[in-house]
Amino acid sequence: MAAIGVDPLRALSVMTDFGETPSQQVTAIVVVLNRAVPLFLAGLAVAVAFRMGLFNIGVEGQYRMATVVAAGVGASVSLPGPLHVLLIIVVAMGMAAIWAGIVGVLKVTRGVSEVISSIMLNFIALGLASFLLTGPLRGSEPGASIVTTKEIPESGWFPSLNGVFGALGLADPPRQLYGFLLVAVVVGVVVAVLLKRTRFGFDLRATGLSASAASASGVDAKRMVITTMLISGAIAGLIGLPDLLGADHNYGTQFTSGLGFLGIAIALLGRNNPIGIAVAAVLFAFLDRASVPLQIANIPSSVVTIIQGTIVLAVVIANEVARRIARRQAESGTAVAPPAAGDGSSGEPDAGPPSGPALSNASGATGRTDPMGSVS
Repeated sequence: MAAIGVDPLRALSVMTDFGETPSQQVTAIVVVLNRAVPLFLAGLAVAVAFRMGLFNIGVEGQYRMATVVAAGVGASVSLPGPLHVLLIIVVAMGMAAIWAGIVGVLKVTRGVSEVISSIMLNFIALGLASFLLTGPLRGSEPGASIVTTKEIPESGWFPSLNGVFGALGLADPPRQLYGFLLVAVVVGVVVAVLLKRTRFGFDLRATGLSASAASASGVDAKRMVITTMLISGAIAGLIGLPDLLGADHNYGTQFTSGLGFLGIAIALLGRNNPIGIAVAAVLFAFLDRASVPLQIANIPSSVVTIIQGTIVLAVVIANEVARRIARRQAESGTAVAPPAAGDGSSGEPDAGPPSGPALSNASGATGRTDPMGSVS
């Protein structure tokens, strides 16, 4: 920051200023939590694929496609509240799962790198979303500066958690605390249990480490690839719903974008562990909220991007250094295998972030994917 003429201490003071009154402070906390919910879901979606040794870089297109379709379906039906919300959630998860499943099918049937196919599908998804928004699902009047779908009826809105503030004796903030926060917590718990406490999770991590070894023990590696991509996609479908059901109630040209790519950084920072991802999501949400007061204080908001990039880079470098040290110790016979990068633990299979498209054990590669994603 000093290199671009910004006083680091002043910038830090502005970023940590949540206001003077209790109402302002509570509002700032609500803004951070609301922003953290979709970031947490994005990190989970990426992390599930990472555990398999897959790089689902298509989360961005998956959630955008899911959100526009869910918004269109939600606006076109009228159901009792719980059923209406449930329908929107199921449609979003199903649409994103189908979109991610295409990547898995291409990988196991044609050996297409998930990196290449998911990037291409990102462009297709954005194009289709734009077509649907300006065509069949358009709800705004012709000539409107902001194009949106029709508004979802109130029966399809997700209730807020603002009642919690009254129960705690705090001032009710002007912002609505997303009730989808509870859904995100449930999804995080389910993912943690699925990956760490079930046979499926063990098979997933084992296949990510070595598809040939997993196949020898009776695991269908190709099926695991497709299933993992379906689960990753289904979680990605939830990313846009906190904003859709909690605030905007329609999908438009100004709908939040870029969350899928941020999910990659958050998954790396959280080491593919749901708790670590939650901490990383809150940190990124805090930094994102700080961009507004920084601009008001005439400090470039790019400071936030610099900090985010520096944090992720530092974590990746630290993990790589630790991995290389552990490998050298193991080769010299002075230590056991290095801890897995997926969750910071040791002693059980766990595939971390892949480093490139060649890491498709299920589509032909037989090398072992190490915790940081290289093939040895």
